Amino acid sequence: TRFGETNQIHWVKMPGGARYQLTFFDEPVSGAKMNPDPQTPGFIFGKDVGGSEFYQLFFFNLASGEYRMLTDGKSRNGASVWANQGNRFAFYTTKRNGRDWDIYVGSIKQPEDLQPVLESSGSWIPVEWSPDDARLLVRKYVSINESYYYILDLNTRKLTQVNPTSEKIGYGSAKWAHDGKGLYLTSDEGSEFRQLKYYDLATQKSTVLSGHIPWDVNAFDLSRDGKYLAFVTNEDGISKLHLLDLKTKKEIPLPEIPLGQIYGLKFNPDGTKLGMVLNTPKSPGDVYVLEMANNKLIRWTYSEVGGLRTENFIEPTLIHYETFDKVNGKPRMIPAFYYKPRGKGPFPVLIYIHGGPEGQYRPFFNSTFQYYLNEMGIAVIAPNVRGSAGYGKSYLLLDNGYKREDSVKDIGKLLDWIEQQPELDASRVGVIGGSYGGYMVLATMFHYNDRLKAGVEIVGISNFVTFLEHTKDYRRNLRRVEYGDERDPKMREFLIKISPTTNAHKITKPMFIAQGLNDPRVPASESEQIVKAIRKNGGTAWYMLAKDEGHGFRKKSNRDYYTHAVVLFLERYLIGNQTTKK
Repeated sequence: TRFGETNQIHWVKMPGGARYQLTFFDEPVSGAKMNPDPQTPGFIFGKDVGGSEFYQLFFFNLASGEYRMLTDGKSRNGASVWANQGNRFAFYTTKRNGRDWDIYVGSIKQPEDLQPVLESSGSWIPVEWSPDDARLLVRKYVSINESYYYILDLNTRKLTQVNPTSEKIGYGSAKWAHDGKGLYLTSDEGSEFRQLKYYDLATQKSTVLSGHIPWDVNAFDLSRDGKYLAFVTNEDGISKLHLLDLKTKKEIPLPEIPLGQIYGLKFNPDGTKLGMVLNTPKSPGDVYVLEMANNKLIRWTYSEVGGLRTENFIEPTLIHYETFDKVNGKPRMIPAFYYKPRGKGPFPVLIYIHGGPEGQYRPFFNSTFQYYLNEMGIAVIAPNVRGSAGYGKSYLLLDNGYKREDSVKDIGKLLDWIEQQPELDASRVGVIGGSYGGYMVLATMFHYNDRLKAGVEIVGISNFVTFLEHTKDYRRNLRRVEYGDERDPKMREFLIKISPTTNAHKITKPMFIAQGLNDPRVPASESEQIVKAIRKNGGTAWYMLAKDEGHGFRKKSNRDYYTHAVVLFLERYLIGNQTTKK
């Protein structure tokens, strides 16, 4: 949580107890992984410098309050996972060549003696140690639609594929069964959605556990004794918690849980409590604990909202609007979350486009949205255009490769929907988005320039070819799977054709561009070249460059400056001299 300039790690001893800050760095930290060995109390965390994403791993000793770096200080490292005995940990690193993710194992007592256990091409991630700590479950990630699980024998270094098949499968989470005889995992094998399954290692057969739920299982956790399995489904963008009795295979009734997002599922060591984070459009994320004995949900933390009255915050309505193509003879419907200000309108509109592109807008708490709604009278609409996750793997593939601009057409049809709403002002519509959402903002601006007033683009792609050529080595092949391979002449020609830099002359409405100088994903050159192109054509382009940030703004001072600048930009170019009735 962040009570100062950056996110740091805090300790809370009891429900509603005072927080005790443990780390005090200028840079944000993440991923506190507690050592299961009580004789060595402490946790591993990750930290980079200036948003570079070259994360280093550190061990924080809770007994002494001291910390030490475990990795080389140069490469990208992450996904640390403790052995069950707490004497070893595994993680991935790019230290071999800066491109491939190898897996290393080491001990906090001798971090200088880290040993590679898997060196191979591609992106490999350690997932979990087997109950006897002799094997390591690892994942090879290719794309959101294609990944592979393997079991690595730590003595022989032999890799054994889990569920070998010729079908491309998109796997999610996976965990060992408590007896080591099988795995619980999520996958879209034979289904549009990621289902929860049990995979028997001896028979190599899978049993579906969530087949009755036509939505993705986003996350799950197992109690250490193997009695319970908790999982969260993503149902049209809203989280729903399920608790399964693994002996009876029946769901256990749960107390009422606030409608919103649920993440960070974790059973305590003896399986009597289930921790989670709950986040709603009206309240920031807070830690809750479900006590299994009495089926009560206990709140542990109380996030602050600066003295504001949360009952005045506005919740979105889930809508669906028709787009340009059909499914089974009927118009395809695009889901979107619509935040409507109080009052009569007509309200100016800001369309928020998520990144990814395989992301999904889900209604988390967003203080900036609430400011737009309550203080500026701006309606916010967040669509999940084709290519978004959460709606089945066929929907996810609808914008790949040469179908890239079909998702932009979905925004065009949203503009049609806005024109039909009497409370909305179709003459005052803007777009905002970051990363791939930044590309979507630029593409929407040049395709529908005459229907828009302004655009805000954060760390966005302005030219697919230069992006693919200059994104960091360890990301390049992953992005080629999604966008296309720029080394292929035909694909290169297409990518250049649809890139915003090629079409910048069509953008005549004001733009706000924001960028982190150290961005390893979308280099700062992507923002600089589109700003230059728009200005060269006589257009208006505000440009903010944060020199100590990367892919987005994580430091409060930079975030505040950006937020205030965007408010000023929207006041001038979206709202203009018009006011809405309240």
